[in-house]
Amino acid sequence: MRRSESGFTLVEVLVAVVVLGIGITALVGSSAMVTRMVGRGQMETRAAQLASKRLETLRRVANSTSPRCTSGTFANGGPLTSQGVTESWQLSGTTPRTVTVTVSYKTVRGTHTDVLTTQIWC
Repeated sequence: MRRSESGFTLVEVLVAVVVLGIGITALVGSSAMVTRMVGRGQMETRAAQLASKRLETLRRVANSTSPRCTSGTFANGGPLTSQGVTESWQLSGTTPRTVTVTVSYKTVRGTHTDVLTTQIWC
């Protein structure tokens, strides 16, 4: 009599379980890293949006008066904290005026700071 040789042996099943376990562990580790990266990206985007909004506000205020750049609100300012981001801005020079907006926010590794600089012609 001949025995049927269909199916899996116990060793094959154990090897498959070990390989599957290693794969699942790698996926869990990478998903945690992706979650951290998404959170960091959201904070970087928020900081960039606030800095850009501040630059546009200063540009609008500079253009709102005649002669330009004579508004009382067209001046240095900050620090202001909004949505976990601290921003401050400095104006320097005469024509063109250099505007520097500094935004900072906390990360796992400490505080991260970004600087945006532009010029406004007065």
